[in-house]
Amino acid sequence: MKEWIAVLRAADAVARWHIHQRRKGSAQEPYINHLLEVASLVADATGGADPELVIAALLHDAIEDQEVPSELIAREFGDRVAAIVAEVTDDKSLDKAERKRLQVEHAPKKSDAAKLIKLADKTSNVRAIAFAPSPDWSVKRRLEYIDWAKKVVQGLRGTSPRLEAQFDRAVEDAERSLAVPNSRT
Repeated sequence: MKEWIAVLRAADAVARWHIHQRRKGSAQEPYINHLLEVASLVADATGGADPELVIAALLHDAIEDQEVPSELIAREFGDRVAAIVAEVTDDKSLDKAERKRLQVEHAPKKSDAAKLIKLADKTSNVRAIAFAPSPDWSVKRRLEYIDWAKKVVQGLRGTSPRLEAQFDRAVEDAERSLAVPNSRT
């Protein structure tokens, strides 16, 4: 029971840490919605058996987006959670193209815990492209993101068939949302 209290503490923390952050999509939804979706996907993929992993999923962008020190995460939620969050955090000192290249290269080498979070994160992001794309993202940019996400996920496969199937459905939905409908003459 204590573990699930910690999950709620983590949800409260990220709601406060990311309070002013919004998703890039047209809905401009609060960023916490993305974090909750990623955590929910991870909880579902593990059958709720790993509350620490759900906490790490909630916190997965805390270091990268809000510069929350890893030491604070370790103190509040434990060393394992902090290590997983650090493992899924991109090095923001690198340019975007390099960070994206490294995600593809490093995906197969991640721990199973980090792979689950990355897979859930990519699923959430691709779903957003299908249902609430950023108004300033062209069709080309959305397709490029989907293609890149597929490359990252290729290195994550074998971790959770259920979550991989959800990613594949998200890709199908996103690609379908960008397709030209059949015309009948």
